[in-house]
Amino acid sequence: MLARSNRLDGEGWLALLGGGEFSFGETRTADAAWLGKTPAGPVGFLPTASGSADYATHFSSYVTDSLERDVITIPIYRGRDGRRAKNLDRIAEAGAVYIGGGIADELLEVLAESPALEALERKVNEGGVVVAIAAAAQALGARCRSLTGREALNGLAWLPRTAVEVNFDPAHDRRIRELMAAPGMKWGLGLPSGSAILLGPGGAIETVGPVMLLEDGEGDWKLLRAGQDGKTTIDVDEEM
Repeated sequence: MLARSNRLDGEGWLALLGGGEFSFGETRTADAAWLGKTPAGPVGFLPTASGSADYATHFSSYVTDSLERDVITIPIYRGRDGRRAKNLDRIAEAGAVYIGGGIADELLEVLAESPALEALERKVNEGGVVVAIAAAAQALGARCRSLTGREALNGLAWLPRTAVEVNFDPAHDRRIRELMAAPGMKWGLGLPSGSAILLGPGGAIETVGPVMLLEDGEGDWKLLRAGQDGKTTIDVDEEM
């Protein structure tokens, strides 16, 4: 089952958000969900995928004003930034690290096999929260699509054997089905804008909004449901 086999080990939470404009309130419910899992400490913002300092400024204002939580920017834009001790300390200091959206290619190029990535893994292992939205959520899968080339990319594989599609519309799912055709792939995860899936310790799972699961590249999308008892079911009566 996706929630039980696809997540880093540890006592923390991994939250994947399907997209949405936070300044218009489109991610407010999803943000409240992961923030409720976040231990003491500021929220660290990682702008790597976008390369935009303005994104960091606007996100900081949103979280501070609307969610009443302090924010620190973790300025990792290039490979060498992911090796700087100050940035590793910022990741360690944060209760949650929010990886902003942008271009998956850029995020993968900078973070893959870096000390910063190891620090993010420790964050989840030691009880913190890592949040990834849009292209960043795609990059955490085993395979993801490139925005700068035609070939698919190897993701960071925090969700092994899984491809993630964000801003998801089941009527336009050709790209994720193509990703699932690669050897070893097992699951497709569809996250519409504003939706989220939170994966926690011991196989815990929570969803915000509709989260869709594809267990066969040739099969049908099914709605993933997280019950109050923490158990996850696939609603076979709601195919898409």
